[in-house]
Formats: sequence, C-alpha cells, structure tokens
Amino acid sequence: MASEKIKAKRAFIKDICINREYSWLLFNKRVLDQAADADNPLLERAKFLAIFASNLDEFFMVRVGSLYNEALANPEQKENKTGLTSQKQIDGICQIVAEQYGEREDCYSLLVKDLAAAGVKILRASQLSSRQLKECQNIFKLNILPQVSLMVLDAKHPMMQFENKRNYMLYDLAKGDRNMIGVMALNENLPKLYRVGTGESVKLIVLEELIRACGYMAFTGYDVRDSLLVRCTRNADFDMFIDDSDLETDFSQIMKKKVASRARMNIVRVEADNENSKLKDFVLKLVKVDSKYCFTDKRFFDYKFLFQLSSYMPAELAEPLKYYPFKGRVDEEYSAHLIDTVLKRDVFMSYPYDAMTPLETLLDECSRDDRVSAISITIYRLAHHSRIADLLCRASENGKMVTVVIELAARFDEENNMYFAHKLQDAGCTIIYGMENYKVHSKIISIVLQDGEEVRYITHLGTGNYNESTSKQYTDLNIITSDREIGEDGAAFFRNISICNTEYSYNKLLVAPKTLKSGLIDCMDREIAKGEDGYILAKMNSLTDKVIIDKLKEASCAGVKVELIIRGICCILPGVAGKTENISVISIVGRFLEHSRVYSFGKGKDRITYISSADLMTRNVDKRVEIAAPVLDKKIEERILKILRIMLSDNVKARKLCPDGKYRKVVTDGELLDAQDYLLKHKI
Repeated sequence: MASEKIKAKRAFIKDICINREYSWLLFNKRVLDQAADADNPLLERAKFLAIFASNLDEFFMVRVGSLYNEALANPEQKENKTGLTSQKQIDGICQIVAEQYGEREDCYSLLVKDLAAAGVKILRASQLSSRQLKECQNIFKLNILPQVSLMVLDAKHPMMQFENKRNYMLYDLAKGDRNMIGVMALNENLPKLYRVGTGESVKLIVLEELIRACGYMAFTGYDVRDSLLVRCTRNADFDMFIDDSDLETDFSQIMKKKVASRARMNIVRVEADNENSKLKDFVLKLVKVDSKYCFTDKRFFDYKFLFQLSSYMPAELAEPLKYYPFKGRVDEEYSAHLIDTVLKRDVFMSYPYDAMTPLETLLDECSRDDRVSAISITIYRLAHHSRIADLLCRASENGKMVTVVIELAARFDEENNMYFAHKLQDAGCTIIYGMENYKVHSKIISIVLQDGEEVRYITHLGTGNYNESTSKQYTDLNIITSDREIGEDGAAFFRNISICNTEYSYNKLLVAPKTLKSGLIDCMDREIAKGEDGYILAKMNSLTDKVIIDKLKEASCAGVKVELIIRGICCILPGVAGKTENISVISIVGRFLEHSRVYSFGKGKDRITYISSADLMTRNVDKRVEIAAPVLDKKIEERILKILRIMLSDNVKARKLCPDGKYRKVVTDGELLDAQDYLLKHKI
C-alpha cells in the first residue's frame, strides 16, 4: 500500500510541472501542519484543523466533482502538465487523501490531549462515567430525540436519499427473526457541543459522540447489534454557462434551480467511522460508490465544532489560548473628507493591517456629495451583513446612478448574492448579473464626479472582495486613485460589461480575458531581454497556467531571477537544473489567509508593478473578467514591495518548495521573523 502511495505521488510530478490537484493537497497539508504546530495558540490550532476538514469537503465537491464529470465526458483526455487522465488523478487523490485522514486523526488526538491539559476535556462515548452517561441520556431524550428524523429500511421502505454532508447514524436492527436497518438523520440545527457536569472544569461532548452513546434509545423494541456513523459528499460542480434557450428567463431563477440541483448530484465521497462494518458495505452498495471513494475517521467528519470551543469556556481560560487581539489601523487623515483627499493623491490600504473603514467612509461621502453623479461596482462575495450594500442603497435612494455588477455564479455564495441583488434592485440600483459565459471576478469601483464643468473620476482597485468580514482575515491590497486615464478605463470597463464586450483594449488597466495574460507576458519578455539583469517578483494564491509556466521557465533559462510567493496551488517545480534553477517559491500559511496578488517586473526606475484580482490560473486569465492595475504612485509601490520583501524573509511560517516537490521549513541561523506578525506590529 505504501509503495502505491509513493507511485501516486510520483505520477503527479513530471519534468518541471506539478499536478494541480496534488499541489492543492500539499497546500491543505500545510494547513494541517499549523494545527499540529505547538507554537500556535491552542484554540487557533483547533481552528486550523477545522479549516483543513472544511477545505477537504469543498475540494471533493468542486475539484473531484469536476474530475468526475470530465472522466465521464472525455475519459481519454489528459491534463496538460503531467499527462494524467481525470480518472488517474482521482485514483491518486484517493490514495493520498486516505493517508491524510490518518494524519487528521493523529492531529485531533494530540489536540484533545493538549486541550485536556489546558482545562477542557472533550469526552468520547466510551469514556463516560455512569453519572455522565445518565446525564447524556437525559440530554438525548429531552433535547435531541425530538429533533432527529428516524427511518427503518424494510420491504416497504427499502431506499433512502443521503443529503450532501449530513451525518447519519445507521443501526443494524433485529426484531424477532427480522433484520432491518435503522437510520437516524442528524438535524443540522442541533448544537454541536453539549456541556456535561457542573463546576469549574469544562467537560464537553460532541453531538456525534452523544449519539454514539445514546442513539440506540430511539429504536424502542428493537435489538441494536451494531451502528455506523456515515456521511456522503455530493458533486457540486454544475455548469455555470447559459444557452440560447435561457435568454428569456431571469438569470437569478436559473441559478436558483442550479443551486438546488446540488442536492441530487452524484456522490463523490463516503465517510464512515468503522472500516470493517457490514453497514458500510450496505451504504456503498446502496449509493453505488466504489470502496476507494470511502474514507474512515473513527471520530468525526465535520470538525466545525472546534470553532465553538471558546464559547463554552470562561474568558480567562479562553483568551490566552487565542491569537492576541488587534484592530485594523485607520490613518487619521482618512477618517473624513476622503473624496478631497483622493483627488489630491492616491490612497493605499493593506488589509487586515489597515481597516476597510476608509472605503466605507468614501462610499458614505459619495452617497451624500452633490458632485458625485454615478457609482459602479463589481461584487463577487459580500458579508452577510454588508455595510457596503447598505451604502450603495443609500446612494441610489439619494439620486445617484448606482450600477452593480453582481456575480451570481460565485460558488457557494450564489444565494447570498441573489439576496443582495434583489435588495439593491429594490433600492433603485441597476443590477447586471455578470457577463455571459464569463465570471466577473474583478474588484473595482468607478466613481464619476461632475465638478463644475469638469468630469472627474475616483477609482478603487483591489485584490479582494468588498467584504467586511474577510477584510479582517484575508491579506489584500487596495488603491484609491483619481488618475484620469485609470478613471476613464474604469468607466469604460463598466460600459463594456453592460454590453458583454470583452474585446476592448484599455489604456492602463490589463483586463482578462483579452489583455491581462498577454500584458503580463509582455512584461516577462521585457525582463527576459535583460538576461541576468532581469527580475520578476510575484505574489498570488495559485499558479496553474501552462503558458505562464513555460514563460517563467524561459525567463529562468535566460538568467532572470524569479521570486514567487504562492500560498496555495503551484504547478511549477523550482530549482530544476538547466530549467528553473533561477526560480524560487515560498508559501506562507499563518494567522491570515494570504490573498493579495502582486506582479512586479524589473528594478528601480525601470520597475512596473501591478496589483490584481487574478491568480495566474487558466480559469482566471482566459475564462474570467479580471483586472490588473498598475501602481502609479512610487511611494505606494515601494510600500507594497517592502511587504513582499518582508514575506520573502519569513523563516517561521514560510515553507520553501524544493526541486523534489516537497515543501520544507526555511532553515536559518538568524533572528526569527513571522511576516504577518511583523506587519501587525509595524506600519509599512
């Protein structure tokens, strides 16, 4: 078995390329490593484990779901970097994920021990004392049993439907000479944690463990011989495109139907808490899923309860086990009169170290300022309670022309975006549902002012969403400028979106799918022409595009020094002699999710730097509407590059991608530097 896993890993690397799915699994392993890192606060380690599990859920729904669809449609088609068919990729993924399930269990066991040492005991069903068991039985009878759904599979009820990511407890039942299967569907609205006992000590039991201990009580009159906790994950990768037959239908209604269809899509993963149970074989036969898609975790499948631990703990116990609190900075000069400030000079914000407040202040002023005639914005993901949306509504109600390009096909945010689309429309905003067959992922606000007889522009360009919640958790860069050419580009951008025109060439902005990729390649060619004097510095979430990878290889072969900061997927193998030896790659997984994208070419006065909404993935540069905006203010450019240089110096959270395809901790004899912690404590 071990040799098969090694063979699967080797198949995912070919020449200078790493398979996209394998690279993502390596990224998620780095997340799991943070859960095991004793240098992180204990409750934050618990959150990293929950994030690892949640990431894996989405990976199966989206990426494995996509591969499943491709394997059915084009079974012989091979991906363009390692030559693997979709089915070969799925087979390798299953082998590696099975190994990661074991690592997840080990990590959780370590966490439980450390939590117990810190005063928080998470009980298993097998650990309950007779008094604790009686208390759990009372909780089950009074609070849980009335809220679960029961079924007995027999001749009249031989089948059932497993809902996506819902936990079910199955029971092997007997009554007289009859054998049946009992099914308990757990209510997703039930609390995930229950406190056991009284007093100062914190003893908790997770819902699934409580069901393990007491669930048999639901099947009165039956002999319960065995039980199995099971969960199924369904494919969520549906087609986002529309055809001519959809043109006369409201797109929001089309999206509602497509989102609802997820509940009926094929199963791509089964999870069980017992590897050798007859009940597991029954489930696999019932759902018609091969055993290789079944993974075992003897404890839980959904670890989101780890996010809630602190709410069951006294503050004096919980606070020392968390990251120290912080509040994003707001420069005093940005607290008011933002319109006039931006008309004089560009404004820069780096989330989460800087707060989103100045952008909210700007929109607030725009909603009331008589000079402002029009506001246009792209929306991809909004916070559930969005002040940005409220300010846009106010601006529209105050007579401003507000245009909102809202992407209904933002995966897993479709329903939230549909809600806000209707809210904004009710307030009088003009709503555009993205662009036909292209996702609009750009982050731009265009503000038009009638200043006397002169038309002036204010443009916000960013790397992340207009989302107050994620602005406190994701690192993103923002520039607000009154540059006329960028302002004219911004206004033209929204005109082109409204008429579905992707063939427009802008003066300063690089806009996918037409000019972003080609524009960045032109910048690379400029550095390649310099040979050993060339320099490329880039930061992104993911690098998968083969054309870009080949161009980076060409740059390395020409002697250009290439430094890449890539948090997640990286499909280029650095340090390969004669091919990529001048390329280095680091990944930083830490307190904040690294989300900003920066592409910088050259040094000194010759340098050109862009901030962008786009990663260098084929889906971004060829199949989405994305923007890369030049950094015109040299002081702001230097601040951005200083942030990147600090990240390149990280020797605490940084992991270096090595020529063998493994990520290793940066080894140093110097002073320890955690880049995110440094940027929290020092204003750049």
